[in-house]
Amino acid sequence: MLDIEESVVEQIIIELEEEKVIIGYHTLINWDKTEDEYVSAMIEVKVNPQRGQGFDRIASLIYNFPEVEAMYLMSGGYDFSIELKKAPMREIARFVTSKLSVIDEVQSTATHVILKKYKDHGTLFDNDDEDRRMAVSL
Repeated sequence: MLDIEESVVEQIIIELEEEKVIIGYHTLINWDKTEDEYVSAMIEVKVNPQRGQGFDRIASLIYNFPEVEAMYLMSGGYDFSIELKKAPMREIARFVTSKLSVIDEVQSTATHVILKKYKDHGTLFDNDDEDRRMAVSL
């Protein structure tokens, strides 16, 4: 397909990993196909950035919590978007109330529970090929 020897591709991958261009690999799981009762949550966080340190120091306080799966600095109505690891709702609530909200620079949070995942990392989760659009005639 690429017309390159496998050993050459392997070497390129090694170099990209060493240069931190490729920084990791992950498994993508469709949790709806399991008996898992955990939920995923996204949290919007508004903070007061610190003079001379901006958002980075506050971000490091938050992203070092083991519950945090991903964290982004955002533009718009809030500063950070945090994705939590799947957990029981009680643990998500405990994280927000006992760990996140008590950080002095945190002004407010808004927690959103993910009800259904349609697409993640370019992979579609809803494989139902049935067309459910309403028929419209003119």
